[in-house]
Amino acid sequence: MKVIFHPRFYEVYTSDPAAAAGRMEPMVKALEKEFEFRLPEPASVKDLERVHGKQHIQYVKRDSLVYEIGLLAAGGAILAAEMAFENQPAFGLIRPPGHHASPHSCWGFCYFNNIAIAIKKLISEEKIENALILDFDLHFGDGTSNTFGGSRSVSYFHPEGTRREGFLEEVKRCLQTEKPYDIVAISAGFDRHEEDWGGLLKTDDYLTIGKLAKEASNKRCRGRRFGVLEGGYNHSVLGKNVKSFLQGFSD
Repeated sequence: MKVIFHPRFYEVYTSDPAAAAGRMEPMVKALEKEFEFRLPEPASVKDLERVHGKQHIQYVKRDSLVYEIGLLAAGGAILAAEMAFENQPAFGLIRPPGHHASPHSCWGFCYFNNIAIAIKKLISEEKIENALILDFDLHFGDGTSNTFGGSRSVSYFHPEGTRREGFLEEVKRCLQTEKPYDIVAISAGFDRHEEDWGGLLKTDDYLTIGKLAKEASNKRCRGRRFGVLEGGYNHSVLGKNVKSFLQGFSD
């Protein structure tokens, strides 16, 4: 398992909770001794344009710092996806998050839809034909849903269970869809934790989700799987939660 990270993700690029000072450090500290880290390159404008309209890109570009960090985040998702295609599971420890970024608009701490950009690149290069995106963030990824709404090649699932057991069972059902997929992509938000905004999941539940995704990818698509960071705002538990997920998700 490789972790995709760039030191620029430490930078506070705006005032929202996803960009808060000290958010990335506990995750890096929890992961750096167990997983190999890789540096991403920024995404290209062409990469962005597979998902986003030119006016939206120009809108984000008005804030040069947000734009620069956003390009790196999208590039981190692309690298994680490319490694997964080569049967090397990977996780993009990136920010800003992306699942609220639609083709022509964004909100909720997001600017560019990292996971959609990565999937669109693999499809455009004819590396894959189908993908499954599982989003276990507290919030529905309207940007990802808007990007792939009506798509025959990409399925987006956001479990909505309000009890732990039911939520995990819903995750399992999502991964067992009858629709074909060549890769499993995870929008990994940790704000549903019992000590975060959602107040539902325990740390061990992320281990279970990671294992379920690993088993599904091994069974359905030769182990091709990757994830990217979305939400998660309690800095005191973020590190252990991400580590738990990756321990289940890795070989």
